[in-house]
Amino acid sequence: MAALKYAGLEDTDSEEELPPGWEERTTKDGWVYYANHLEEKTQWEHPKSGKRKRVAGDLPYGWEQETDENGQVYFVDHINKRTTYLDPRLAFTVEDNPVKPTTRQKYDGNSTAMEILQGRDLSGKVVIVTGANSGIGFETAKSLALHGACVILACRSLARGDAAVQRILGEWHKAKVEAMTLDLASLQSVQHFAEAFKSKNLPLHILICNAAVFGAPWSLTEDGLETTFQVNHLGHFYLVQLLEDVLRQSSPARVVVVSSESHRFTEIKDSSGKLDFSLLSPSKKDYWAMLAYNRSKLCNILFSNELNRRLAPHGVTSNSLHPGNMIYSSIHRNWWVYTLLFTLARPFTKSM
Repeated sequence: MAALKYAGLEDTDSEEELPPGWEERTTKDGWVYYANHLEEKTQWEHPKSGKRKRVAGDLPYGWEQETDENGQVYFVDHINKRTTYLDPRLAFTVEDNPVKPTTRQKYDGNSTAMEILQGRDLSGKVVIVTGANSGIGFETAKSLALHGACVILACRSLARGDAAVQRILGEWHKAKVEAMTLDLASLQSVQHFAEAFKSKNLPLHILICNAAVFGAPWSLTEDGLETTFQVNHLGHFYLVQLLEDVLRQSSPARVVVVSSESHRFTEIKDSSGKLDFSLLSPSKKDYWAMLAYNRSKLCNILFSNELNRRLAPHGVTSNSLHPGNMIYSSIHRNWWVYTLLFTLARPFTKSM
């Protein structure tokens, strides 16, 4: 302890925290070294832990490495138009010769989209995100666009879609983003969207079925089906069928279906164990908004699993996901009680 005190290392509690007067830097090839400004010396080992480290992965999208007139490495952030001598990858350092972590260890409920996409260049990839003008869909579209993907925001309101496009361009003026009209409550609109997309002669590497309604009062679509069922499931089902040929031609490609853990709290079979179609698109007297949502999310998962079984041999994978409990987005806007519940839960849940 006396030696630590003499060296000035007892001032911090964390093994990873640097003592006063020390600075973490990186070489051109990504190795981390430590500069002691008090003694004007450098070393490879961390002054407290003794570990050697290197930065993980490539620079985040929009960053570039340069060298100044003194030969020191600095970094240019083209998105925010600033320069720094601090390597942005220092937040993602790994030990020399580490044991490769599993995916479950690398990412958890606190991970952000930007952390998971860090170092990935999605240039040349074409992505469609439904319901991308707000909430999870917008954050997904933005994160992918900031990493170079060409992203199409498929939105019911073209005006709101265009506004979302401008928000993304405000963060990165070179982002490749476009809004197109897609109303999942109209199978004709779904067909028109697919035809319009195909007319662009673009590949399709990622299709994210995100749009959904929650807690909506009973109503029928122009196709005569209950709205929650059609918007959350059937509209996406039809969209994937119409774009399946493009996905297969673009392989490797993937479909991502945003479902929910709430699918566990419902059933779509009758007492004999057969599929009960009346539960999928119920009449007004048999309708309960929460059950309708749960059933639509169960359909999402069943669809995604079967889609993966059929298309995986052709280079197209499909996955469904649970985005998080009561994430505060606009999905709860249909009833003030849901808005109140989401507001109360907001301090304890993940933000957009």
